[in-house]
Amino acid sequence: MKIKYLYQQIASHFSVILIAFLILSLLFSHYMEKFVYDNKTEELVTYGQRILYDIEYDQHYSRQTLQQYGHVLDARDIQYSLFDESSAIIYSTGLKTPLIELRDEEWQSIKNGNVITVKQELKRFEEDVTFVLLPYMHRNQFVGGILLTSPIKGSRQVISQMNHYLLYTTAIALVISLLLSWLLSTFHVRRIRRLRNATSLVAGGDYAVRLPSSNFDEISELAGDFNSMVKQLNSSMEEIESLENRRRQFMADVSHELRTPLTTIRGIIEGLNNDMIPEAEKEKGLALASNETKRLIRLVNENLDYEKIRSNQIDLQKQNIHVSELLEIIKDQLESVARERNNEIMIAADSDTIVFADYDRLTQILINITKNSIQFTENGKIYLRSYTTEKDIVIEIEDTGVGIDPADIEKIWSRFYKAILSRTTNSFGEFGLGLSIVKQLVTMHKGTIDVTSEKGQGTKFTMHFPRQMNTK
Repeated sequence: MKIKYLYQQIASHFSVILIAFLILSLLFSHYMEKFVYDNKTEELVTYGQRILYDIEYDQHYSRQTLQQYGHVLDARDIQYSLFDESSAIIYSTGLKTPLIELRDEEWQSIKNGNVITVKQELKRFEEDVTFVLLPYMHRNQFVGGILLTSPIKGSRQVISQMNHYLLYTTAIALVISLLLSWLLSTFHVRRIRRLRNATSLVAGGDYAVRLPSSNFDEISELAGDFNSMVKQLNSSMEEIESLENRRRQFMADVSHELRTPLTTIRGIIEGLNNDMIPEAEKEKGLALASNETKRLIRLVNENLDYEKIRSNQIDLQKQNIHVSELLEIIKDQLESVARERNNEIMIAADSDTIVFADYDRLTQILINITKNSIQFTENGKIYLRSYTTEKDIVIEIEDTGVGIDPADIEKIWSRFYKAILSRTTNSFGEFGLGLSIVKQLVTMHKGTIDVTSEKGQGTKFTMHFPRQMNTK
């Protein structure tokens, strides 16, 4: 059975308030009853003590004085009786019996000089009364006492009236509390419903929804957590969408890049099979087919390398490497490629700079970055530098090329990102995998790589490797 949260809230609030009022009402009623009876017995004791005092010390005390006290007390609905040491009544304004009926324990207690108070008594009197017994001691001897009685109907009327007022107050308080409970529950239900609607929007793919949040209570904090979650989901979806766009671009590039060399290779093979290529052109055709085949292998290897690095499936075989010698090798390998774009490779390296790294992977790092520098530089210079600081080994590769837009600097490490999408037919870094592999490899060497660039002012890659050497 489904019960709305609003009704649950109202029922819980009302139940708590009702139970609390019932308990408080019972306690208050009991307190008021005790207060009324205690007040009545205190009043009787006070009048009794006054009468006994006057009897003891007033020499002109007479029956007329007793009658005057009787008139005063009668106005207060109080009756009194004087009795002697044998419980015989000497004077009475109410009792018609000749003796005061006392229980043995009461009689013994009053003889000992104790005051006896009884809040309710019916058996020994014609009606329910509150009575007190005060002993009259003369020279420390019990010679009698005084009995004062007052019907409890007056006390009961007071208590009943108080209970009625209490009942009315409780009813009014419950109505007000029910109204406040309904308002408060409606307020919270509205907030929860708003959160639920926002959740439905997010489930439907709307990640721009936001809820007002604060530190007012847990629901407000939940709204803040919801906003953070939606913000992260939005970022994740944007990243997924970006990756999906890059994947589509990658597939388009793959289709384009693979179709061209495969078409070229297929054409050359068919030409050779059908003797459509002149003898003088066959060697050139075979060389072209070989170059296209190497290109395809290189592209496949770049993808395989990236997946191996991502899944930590390669082991670094570290050794001491003279950086200046390695930079000379990089220059020799790429100088012909740089010359095609009228670039010049220049080396500035300390001869004693040694880095502890995997030779093949470090070579791969430097070739990838240098190739990118050559790709985006024309009629310029590529500088290869290395030096040692107190903390690490620094290798820099700087060019005077077109530079990178500041907004694109962080994107260049993405797997499929290409700074210039139109350049898809170069002989290296076709799918933008090179720099992504570079960063992974530098990280595996416990190093860091940074890029600084300005549009039209060139780019500088700076790598920091920890200073450590193999002492074996």
